[in-house]
Amino acid sequence: MKKKWLAITGCMFLFALLLTACGNTQAGSKEAGKEANKEVSSNNEELTGSITVVGSSAMQPLIEAAAQQFMQKHPKVVVNVQGGGSGTGLSKISEGAVDIGNSDVFAEEKEGIPAEQLDDYKVAVVGMAPVVHAKVGVQDITQAELIDIFTGKIKNWKELGGTDQEIVVINRPKGSGTRATFEKFALNGQEAMEAQEQDSSGTVRNIVSETPGAISYLAFSYIDDSVTALKIDGGEPTDKQVATNDWKVWAYQHMYTNGEATGVTKEFIDYILSKEVQTTLLPKMGYLPVTNMKVDRGANGELSEL
Repeated sequence: MKKKWLAITGCMFLFALLLTACGNTQAGSKEAGKEANKEVSSNNEELTGSITVVGSSAMQPLIEAAAQQFMQKHPKVVVNVQGGGSGTGLSKISEGAVDIGNSDVFAEEKEGIPAEQLDDYKVAVVGMAPVVHAKVGVQDITQAELIDIFTGKIKNWKELGGTDQEIVVINRPKGSGTRATFEKFALNGQEAMEAQEQDSSGTVRNIVSETPGAISYLAFSYIDDSVTALKIDGGEPTDKQVATNDWKVWAYQHMYTNGEATGVTKEFIDYILSKEVQTTLLPKMGYLPVTNMKVDRGANGELSEL
């Protein structure tokens, strides 16, 4: 009888232990659930804030379009996009006056810019080409002829087999990354002569399209049927040629931050680097994803294969 009583008591003790363990497990599960829900809730919190992006006009169409899409996804975010040129973008971000400075050139290439303080995000590549008024009668020139035009040695299109029309050179300002890229790779490092200067790529396109004899240079993202893009030594200004460096006039599109990007700034840059923008928006707007490049080019202009 005593043994029977001990067995019953032991069973009751074990049952009590099981109930306690179950209770603790359920409580633990509830706490874990709370933490998990808190994490999800935190991750799903609506993004808020505002950022200002300034700089390269060659990048401006892309950044404006991406900003519109980003703000549609995040209605409580404001992304203010301004041009002004690469020099402005680099100086403003160096001063801490803006959240992102856009540039067609490496920060190391601009005198007075503390490149070591800036974080570089290469978000795209864009080709650039000489463009002319549609009726100059020339579509293909040599690099030597192009240099002679922009240094003032060739003054009339008839010298190149075109119409009897004086050549009108239109430049971007010296702080422009588009100008720096064009002079470095299209003019073989020579500086363009003094001529009319325009701050905006859109304005340059309009003036070239409306001015008989005009010539300038634009990023692919601005070239349309209103102007004629010139071939150089038979090479065509296309994304395919840019990817292999067979068309040498191209630049990375840099987004610079003063220190590592955080908050809304980081979210916006991450969005531009996302598959949605890189595979859909970039090609549509005349830019290449960096991942499409077959070569890499450093700030010193040296190439390496990828």
